[in-house]
Amino acid sequence: MSILRSESLSRTYPSGGRELTVLRDITFELPAGEILAITGPSGSGKSTLLGLLAGLDRPTSGRVLLDGHDLSSLSEDERAQLRASSVGFVFQSFHLIPTLTARENVEVPLELRGEDPRGRGDALLERVGLGDRGHHYPAQLSGGEQQRVAVARAFVNRPKLLFADEPTGNLDAANGHNVVTLLAELNRELGTTVVLVTHEPELAARANRVLRLRDGAVVA
Repeated sequence: MSILRSESLSRTYPSGGRELTVLRDITFELPAGEILAITGPSGSGKSTLLGLLAGLDRPTSGRVLLDGHDLSSLSEDERAQLRASSVGFVFQSFHLIPTLTARENVEVPLELRGEDPRGRGDALLERVGLGDRGHHYPAQLSGGEQQRVAVARAFVNRPKLLFADEPTGNLDAANGHNVVTLLAELNRELGTTVVLVTHEPELAARANRVLRLRDGAVVA
C-alpha cells in the first residue's frame, strides 16, 4: 500500500522578473515501510522536494498524497495537525532546544500533543544508546550524540513517515555510520517509512529505492 504519492509535482519561484523552475513533473509512489533516498548534486531540488512532500511548502502544480490525504486540499492548520500525528523530522543541524535536557527534547512532541510521556523519552534514549545521558543538555553532548537525540525525538510519537534532510551532513564518518545504522534499524523495528535527502553513498545504499534528481527533474 502506498503511503506517499507525488503526482506531476512542480515548483517555480519568481527570480529577477522571470520564473525559476526548481522542480518539474516529479511523479512516484512509495509503499509503506520502505526507505526512499533522494539524491543528486547541490541545487538539484532535493530539499525543495522534501519540503513539498512533508507539506511544509505548496507546489506550483501537481499534488502530494500523504497517508491518503491530499495535502493541496488541506489548510495550513490541517497540514500541521497531520504532521503532528503522522510525521517525524530529522535535520542536518539537530534543532535541539538548548535549555532542555536530552530527555526533555525527546519528549517535546508528546508534550505538544498533550500526552503524558510516561518514560517514553528514557526508553527511546536507551534505544539510541544514550540511556545514561538523558539529564545532559545539548551543549554537553557531542554532535553524534545530539543527532541521536534528534532521531529519538523524531520517533517518539511513532510516526508513519519520517523525513530526514542530510541527517549525517554535520557528522564525522564514524558518527554518520552510527546514525545510518540507527535509522535503518528503527525502520525495520517500527515499520516507519523513511524519506531522506542525502549525499552519502552509504546512506543511499540502505534505501529500498533511490530517486536521483538533476536540475529539478528525475533522472533515475
